[in-house]
Amino acid sequence: MKPLLQVALDNNTLSDALKSANQLGDIVDVIEAGTILCLQEGMEAVRCLRALHPEKIILADTKCADAGGTVAKNCKVAGANWMTVICSATIPTMKAALKEIDDLQVELYGDWTYEHAKHWKDAGLSQVVYHQSRDALLAGETWGKKDLEKVQKLIEMGFKVSVTGGLELDTLKLFKGMNIYCFIAGRSLRDAQDPKLEGKKWQEEISKIWG
Repeated sequence: MKPLLQVALDNNTLSDALKSANQLGDIVDVIEAGTILCLQEGMEAVRCLRALHPEKIILADTKCADAGGTVAKNCKVAGANWMTVICSATIPTMKAALKEIDDLQVELYGDWTYEHAKHWKDAGLSQVVYHQSRDALLAGETWGKKDLEKVQKLIEMGFKVSVTGGLELDTLKLFKGMNIYCFIAGRSLRDAQDPKLEGKKWQEEISKIWG
């Protein structure tokens, strides 16, 4: 299956996020109200994205750690299809959230293990988001063998694996042959000289590699 393309709207203001959504909303498959945007503007950001793009998957990147059912219900009412939980959240929090929204992504940060992942799978969660280490990115590193091996292991465990963190157009080929569920890009798309054209290039590259 061809991977989806998701734009992360980690804009500081709703007006700026809506400008990005206007440029990229028709090109991408998933529109994410990023954590920064959710913290700055609340669920109004999700409501606006849903109103502008009624046919798209809308994700609220809450990185929820507690009160999963309440947060997920609020996201769903606002118009989100998906929501994120942080990997350190308890299984009851994840289960409570999953009951209230269409689907849930577990954000992989810190010292998660494959044993943790097995518990998430047993609890009914199907999506995880693998992040390239921010420290590694700041040190000038890019996606390497260790990252790809971890991603492949999660895929083999039966997860729909999305990847994010320092992705560029020429990074996509590193994942050739892998069953990636979704590529998530923020600044690479939003801050491009022509975001719409850049989004089209990403979709074309994805189609070329996974077509």
